[in-house]
Amino acid sequence: MKWKELPRNIKVRMITSFFNRAVSSAVMPFMALFFAQEMNKIWAGAFLIITVIIGFVINLVGGYISDRFPRKKVLLSTSWLNALFFLVMTISLFPHDKLIWLFAGAYIGFIITSSLGRPAMHAIIIDSTTPDNRKAVYALDYWLINLSMAIGAALGGLLYLNHQKELFIMLTFTSTTIPIAYGIWLQDKFKDKLQKKHQNVFIDLINNYRVALRDSAFVKVVAGSTFIFAAEFSLNSYIGIRLAETFEAVNIGSFEIVGVRMLSILNIENMLLVVCFTFIVNRFTDKLNKKNALLIGLILYGIGYVTVTSANTWYMLVAFNLIATMGELIYSPIRNAEQANMIPSDQRGSYSAFSNLSFSGADLIARSSIIIGAFLVPTMMSVYIGVIVMLGTFLIYTGLFVRKYAVGKIIAEKSV
Repeated sequence: MKWKELPRNIKVRMITSFFNRAVSSAVMPFMALFFAQEMNKIWAGAFLIITVIIGFVINLVGGYISDRFPRKKVLLSTSWLNALFFLVMTISLFPHDKLIWLFAGAYIGFIITSSLGRPAMHAIIIDSTTPDNRKAVYALDYWLINLSMAIGAALGGLLYLNHQKELFIMLTFTSTTIPIAYGIWLQDKFKDKLQKKHQNVFIDLINNYRVALRDSAFVKVVAGSTFIFAAEFSLNSYIGIRLAETFEAVNIGSFEIVGVRMLSILNIENMLLVVCFTFIVNRFTDKLNKKNALLIGLILYGIGYVTVTSANTWYMLVAFNLIATMGELIYSPIRNAEQANMIPSDQRGSYSAFSNLSFSGADLIARSSIIIGAFLVPTMMSVYIGVIVMLGTFLIYTGLFVRKYAVGKIIAEKSV
């Protein structure tokens, strides 16, 4: 699908998202490190856990709001507030003694407003696409997301240590241009607004989850995905802090690779591998049995992140990060496709909402690893990540395939 053939809303979303994500990716992966350095590890872990919980709850409310009110207005309001909170965060960095509590308060404000607006943006994308072009649009969006995050990680690695203020000024500027672009070019074509069915909004939210909770196999896949994603999410939480403290610096000429820059390199490596090899790996796994490919991918993924959790030399980190990413490229499409196949056609909203728990839960586990890592040595943290990945592998495999095997066996026995 050519760029000129894309709907206007898609172009607006992709362009604004690319620049905003490129700059925010230079800052957000370092939030765990920032709070750990300014306060302490336990405070940072507890604070970030709280923000994950807040973000998840507000995201549910945001989904409800995006169906009840004009989506463009929701996006404009939340985008302007995002810019305001980034401005406050930037200002708090200028005093000699940084205003950490002001920064933390603005960060929570950003989590709330971005979580409120995110469902509206996703809904507008769906409104602006058709079943015929949706796959092509999301493929292009996925590629742009990883490219922008790679650029952001490079910016963060180069500028975070000595140019924090400049990075936040850039972030404030880009976040200010987004609502302006929305106001000028974004079109809100959504007409079928959700009608209020209950006086209490929380009853509507709870009802959306009841159906999915009764499907034990689907619950297993969501729970397993939570544990699997937690290993990857720990890269920018526990692993990032550990590298900043213990990584053996490497000098390439006059350029010194310290822990923070090593974290950026790992993020860049991960994103570039995804950008370059997604379709190649997919063609390879199409020739394999789904069950075997899923297990191979999860095993490689686990081996990679278990090693990266405690490794402290650049070549070990780069090599096993590559292994982890290749494992992700193998297992991820299979898990996504098989999970989608489990969702009844008339209950996609409830199931999709419930499946988002895996990302929030994984983020929660990853933030918790900061606190756990304050008491355990890195090798024990590798064991901890290994147990989590093994548990996740078991739950995903049994949730996706064991039920199918059992049902198939029952049908075969009845036909005899």
